[in-house]
Amino acid sequence: MNIQAILKSQYHASLAMLLEAIDTCPGSLWTSDAYTNPYWQVAYHTLYYTHLYLQPDASAFIPWALHRPDHHRFGPRAESAGPLDPYAPADLSAYGRLCDGMVDSAVDRLDLAASSSGFDNYPMPKLEHQLVNLRHIHHHTGQLADRLRQAAGTGIGWVRGVPTP
Repeated sequence: MNIQAILKSQYHASLAMLLEAIDTCPGSLWTSDAYTNPYWQVAYHTLYYTHLYLQPDASAFIPWALHRPDHHRFGPRAESAGPLDPYAPADLSAYGRLCDGMVDSAVDRLDLAASSSGFDNYPMPKLEHQLVNLRHIHHHTGQLADRLRQAAGTGIGWVRGVPTP
């Protein structure tokens, strides 16, 4: 198995877990203000950056058709944008499936031997940046899974990998 196949498998597995966290979230938790960043925003943030960092570089990125400015951001910049309009779970589930559907072709287009990630905020080789992108998905999926377990008493399933052709 080559590195592209491994990355594809882990992207598909990671996105499957994130999609389960999105699809099983109860409405009361989806928009709860009990957290600094509500569930929906963590899910959107994760998908937005997954989509962005699957691109060869920043200039190749075309935001999702339903993108709303600053909804993907955390911290002071997002707070200064004012109140955010939550995405519906079905919209973020569709966005997650869109991201999952682009994984294979996106990974095939990446130059994993490149010494640059293609993003100024990540001064590292492209392959390492892809591992960072996967860790980012895992980090936030873990946050959402923990919130889901605490609020609804349910978890999400573990996906080891998804074989690619």
